[in-house]
Amino acid sequence: MTEPSGETVPEAPADVEPADALGEREPERTGAAAPSATGSGSTRPADAPAGEPDTPDGATDQEEAAGEPAEAGDDGEDGAETVAVEATGSEAGADAPTEAAGGETPAAGQLSEAEAEIAAQRELRARIEARKAEKAGPVESGAKLSGTAADLLAAVRAVESGKASGEAFYEAPEPAPRRPAPAAAPAVTVRPPAPRTAAAPAPATTAAVAEVLAAGGAPEALAGPVAAALGESAAGALREDPWQLLAVPGVRPEQADGFARALLGGACGPDDPRRTVALTVWLLEQAAVQGHTALDVEAVRAGLARHAVPDPDKAVETTVAEGAVLVFQEEEQEEAAEDDSEGSGAGEAEPEEPGTEAAGVPVLLGLDRYALAEESLADGLARLVRTATPDTWEGSELERAAGAHGLVLHTGGEAARAEAVALAAAAGARGLRSLVTVHSPEGLGALGDGGAPAVTLAALLSGAAGPGRDEEGALALDLLVVLDAPQLDVEAGAMLVESLPDGCRLVLSGDPGVLGSAGAGQVFADALAARVCPRVASRVPDPGPLGELVSGVGAGELLQVEAPGKEIVIVPVRDAGEAVHRTVQLVADSVPRALGVPPERTQVITVGHGGSAGTRALNAALKQRLNPGPGRFGGYDPGDRVAYAPAPGRTVSGTVLGADPEGLRLRCAGAEVLVPKERVESALRHGWALTAHQAAGARWPAVVVVLPGDAAPGLSRPWVYTAFGRAERHLSVVHGVDQALPRAVAERPAPERTTRLRPLLEGLLAADGE
Repeated sequence: MTEPSGETVPEAPADVEPADALGEREPERTGAAAPSATGSGSTRPADAPAGEPDTPDGATDQEEAAGEPAEAGDDGEDGAETVAVEATGSEAGADAPTEAAGGETPAAGQLSEAEAEIAAQRELRARIEARKAEKAGPVESGAKLSGTAADLLAAVRAVESGKASGEAFYEAPEPAPRRPAPAAAPAVTVRPPAPRTAAAPAPATTAAVAEVLAAGGAPEALAGPVAAALGESAAGALREDPWQLLAVPGVRPEQADGFARALLGGACGPDDPRRTVALTVWLLEQAAVQGHTALDVEAVRAGLARHAVPDPDKAVETTVAEGAVLVFQEEEQEEAAEDDSEGSGAGEAEPEEPGTEAAGVPVLLGLDRYALAEESLADGLARLVRTATPDTWEGSELERAAGAHGLVLHTGGEAARAEAVALAAAAGARGLRSLVTVHSPEGLGALGDGGAPAVTLAALLSGAAGPGRDEEGALALDLLVVLDAPQLDVEAGAMLVESLPDGCRLVLSGDPGVLGSAGAGQVFADALAARVCPRVASRVPDPGPLGELVSGVGAGELLQVEAPGKEIVIVPVRDAGEAVHRTVQLVADSVPRALGVPPERTQVITVGHGGSAGTRALNAALKQRLNPGPGRFGGYDPGDRVAYAPAPGRTVSGTVLGADPEGLRLRCAGAEVLVPKERVESALRHGWALTAHQAAGARWPAVVVVLPGDAAPGLSRPWVYTAFGRAERHLSVVHGVDQALPRAVAERPAPERTTRLRPLLEGLLAADGE
């Protein structure tokens, strides 16, 4: 939902004296150590969410996470678009057109960037479904292996059964010839558009769904999302199983329960198998919003119990038996069980029931889309490691590692980005086809002329930019450098790696201290933890007082930093109302006057969207001061700063140019973008203030971080590290959380995400001696 037009936040009380926030009046202090603000607290309304943190990491059930449903343009781990059951506004289909390649309006017969990205995702899903079909049936020990590891296991069993001789182990197939590199690196070309995606649900389908929704007392606004989620047979499926309503983002279990009771009457109960299966899948979907690709079975049972499921154990068994979720256990435990059974003469071990744990080894439940994406990603990374031809490259440590290996991990702060870009440029000078990808258009502009072609990762995956494809459908690349690697989720990572040809070198570069990806998974962290490839740590520190402050936060300490040039300013506030007032004063007056940074180059960052000083309240106040207007274009006026979400989990900053019958026109990263009128409400919000997740991957000359008293529960070390690190020249901290800030830095590291990529990589590559 976008901000209603004219919504504003009251200014500070009349007894609060305006003060220049850059040292000319006494309430502010330079330096990074957060002082204890006298009377720090909050006068937030009683019904406002507690800070509405945008990153409730670690929650397995969103019912326990404070905050409102995720909104359009939300970009953290609540990044998926949602549609509340009470909603009455317009819905946006998954296939709604968004920005086209290069920012142009898509012409007839062509695709926008978001449509092409969705098409690429569907292509990946098709491959995943094919792999899922191959894996149907009882899962034997070692069945999760693939590639060389699976072949080796099959050979071992053949020898043990007497079907083959041990000499087979000494026979190796000839390696496939490596595709020769071109004599010179060709210019980057634009890939042809992907095939057009499926059309929106037919009007008849939507109408039939609307009838079923009306019979169950659900709003008609859900008809479009339900039809898109369940397909042509949506009406019949929903009438037969009303809990399939949970497949629509934003619908909660209690709402689906009410809908089911209205349709089925006394024919349903809390232990209805249809309900327990839908709830189990819903819990795993909510966990994915928090970054998990799987959940411990005990966490799933606890979540089911919270939703009044009488027998959680039986519910899990039913869900697994119907194939709605997959069961996983550590490979070492499976192999150990097999060895024990063989030693006792009992033959191959029977598959364990879901939820049985031995010797403390956890049993995990996961959705097939994330499980198979992780397996595909692990297989692809192993393929790159094994098919790269080692070479001796002279130069930096990073260049030498990239020359000798197919996969290299590069860590460092903002200054380290130049090392990775220099590697791509050096590879191009060697005649290799090299490319750099970044997370956001703002990050692309910050690279400048680094000597290597660069595109955003979204544009590369969608085909809107980057190299063409070779005859095998792979990207025409010999070296790919991925900056902002912590923002890479498992599904995007699988799509990317599957697109790389054999022999291509992949360098994942990023800062491990920043917030993780908005989607499920932690590709960079898992690859670092697996220790199956070279890891090169940059020795180039971020410069100046800001670099010193951020480095200290990464180490768990909020340092007292000297800032003679007013690089860092602390602005104590007593309550959230004063926080909003002082933020507007900083952006509109103090920073432009003292530092010469205009308001449009100053970014406000806060903890969440709701609350008395969240993005909605701050954006309303900043619009009133910087660009007042009636909001005649769906709540927006020309000149408004906006945050546009062309796809869930991805935010692009822009400025409103105007509107026409087709929709709202923006300028994003120097290109004109059309937001169709049916997507304005769902994909757009004002953008003077962002969350830290939305701001990840970009930097601005000046940043104002707002920490009202009710923001304390949403603070963590990665959040503070990410928010403070977005500033290039100046950082103002509007500080009202007292000692909660240093405690968060010292005591709240990144929440653990439950994933499977690390053991998969270790199983595939540890034996290679990497």
